[in-house]
Amino acid sequence: MKIGIGYDSHKLIEGRKLIIGGVEIPFEKGLLGHSDADVLCHAIIDAIIGALGEGDIGRHFPDTDERWKNVSSIYLLSKIVELAGQKGFGIVNIDSTVIAEKPKLAPFIEAMKENISKAGIPIYSINIKAKSNEGMGFIGRGEGIAAYAVCLLKKS
Repeated sequence: MKIGIGYDSHKLIEGRKLIIGGVEIPFEKGLLGHSDADVLCHAIIDAIIGALGEGDIGRHFPDTDERWKNVSSIYLLSKIVELAGQKGFGIVNIDSTVIAEKPKLAPFIEAMKENISKAGIPIYSINIKAKSNEGMGFIGRGEGIAAYAVCLLKKS
């Protein structure tokens, strides 16, 4: 068994869609990034890559590569799940937390789990929690959103 932890954060800006867990969430701002800036998927990707000992998301999908411009992070996640399988590992569990002051994310969690499962992770292996930052820091001021994820892999 192997375990990895992932973290990601993105700045909120006007003129972008807010995509979290592959779900477009109605909000006046979206996350700034090279891809769709899906902070949750990016944290999960980094957790899986960490468990594999394969660096980080930037190594696999650099923001200098136009192939990844505005790409769906669910697609990026599917490529990393595929890499885990090629290395002989299956995903046992993903536990994640998204931290956002606004919007409220709880109504979207089940849809996020369904979308993430489309990347090849069993839905029963995915847990997503939504938290606020109680008005503190860049998240509390509404400047950005962050996510953490932990992944447990097992040799197939």
